[in-house]
Amino acid sequence: MSEASSPAIPAKAAAFKHPMRALSGRLAGVGAIKVVAIGSSTTAGEGDIVPYPQRLETALRNRFNGRPFDVLNRGIGGEEAPIEVRRMQQDVIDERPSVVIWQVGTNAAWKGQDLDAVASSIAEGLRMLEQLGSDVILMDLQYVPALLVPGTQQAADRMVDLIAAAADRATFPVNVFQRYDLMRRWHEVERVSFDRIVDPGDDDRLHHSDWSVRQMVRALADTIVAAAAHTA
Repeated sequence: MSEASSPAIPAKAAAFKHPMRALSGRLAGVGAIKVVAIGSSTTAGEGDIVPYPQRLETALRNRFNGRPFDVLNRGIGGEEAPIEVRRMQQDVIDERPSVVIWQVGTNAAWKGQDLDAVASSIAEGLRMLEQLGSDVILMDLQYVPALLVPGTQQAADRMVDLIAAAADRATFPVNVFQRYDLMRRWHEVERVSFDRIVDPGDDDRLHHSDWSVRQMVRALADTIVAAAAHTA
């Protein structure tokens, strides 16, 4: 039986390319560890679904034996990288976090925006973040029906590639949380229906359900833990 036809194979997030040295260093000390999450509706929260930054804070505290983590939610629904870069200094850099998670790209593909302009803004934002010396994670798109219609899916696939390229071209280590691929494998490999993955109250079929937010946070937390442990 092939992987594509087997529902028994669990879909796991791809490991980060780079170790998380800033987080590892903070874990070796004392006190709270600050994480800033910037992005659009996935970050801000949508409907009555508890947003991922709030859940991630709890998950990281649990995985690091109760060590205090403060995950600041700097998400604003509907935004994309060109606007987010304008508030990067005030909302992210001035907070001096040890970890930055930048969820980006979905609105560009869904709304038919200029993908090259968005990629340019991501590169600009990464140049700004380099001064922090923090661990930076780019979170790419969600794999949902709204992004899988003709034309839009081509844009979504290209945006995923542009995000990966921006991380690779950065002059400091930038990791990518490959949400698009993870969610694709939930659906195609684990055979999880989109009715479970997508918020049932979302007529656009774009946003996470409570179940998929919980699954995503579990995968993100596990990936962060592994990257913080491998700093040699």
